[in-house]
Amino acid sequence: MKNTKTAARFKLQRRLLTELPGLGKPGALERKPYPPGQHGARRIKYSDYRLQLEEKQKVRLHYGLREEQLVHVVKRAKKAESRWCEALINLLEKRLDNFIFRAGIAQSIASASQLISHGKILVNGKKVNIRSFTLKKSDLVSLKSDVYSHQTYLFAKNSPRLPLPDWITKNDAETQTVWQLTDEPTIDAVPFVFEESLVTSYYSKI
Repeated sequence: MKNTKTAARFKLQRRLLTELPGLGKPGALERKPYPPGQHGARRIKYSDYRLQLEEKQKVRLHYGLREEQLVHVVKRAKKAESRWCEALINLLEKRLDNFIFRAGIAQSIASASQLISHGKILVNGKKVNIRSFTLKKSDLVSLKSDVYSHQTYLFAKNSPRLPLPDWITKNDAETQTVWQLTDEPTIDAVPFVFEESLVTSYYSKI
């Protein structure tokens, strides 16, 4: 039987009809691929606004952000010279909590955030305990020595939620493993079905 947190995460994903890997355990849509509730299996007519809202919610929930946090990143992205939604995804993927998740060090972004807040993550050899820390290309990420026997890490190592993306490299040495951000993540890095135009429309007035 699923625990309460897993059930709640599954319910969120069913409402959006999308598995969001950042929430952790897979399988949200396996048995009930329709929204929760008494009339969940019925066909729902979506307004343009609802389509935009739910697409934005996918991004917010997958990356584990509050609305005001996502708005802050959107404003940063809109200063970019390229398509701002591409810049948005680039910034979100380079957040330290997401990097830890995508590197296979933790099975969810929430678990990655715990490792960071507990001071278990090193960036270029220095402890960083801010989950929103933005990595730069060529930055090196490693772990405190006790993490290698930590249940969170061992579980993720043995059952990674996602394959290692091509913009992260992993180097295993005898005493430690080092991950490096070797390229800039693009909008294709989003690990779920994603309609850029809907998010762009939702935040058009910011």
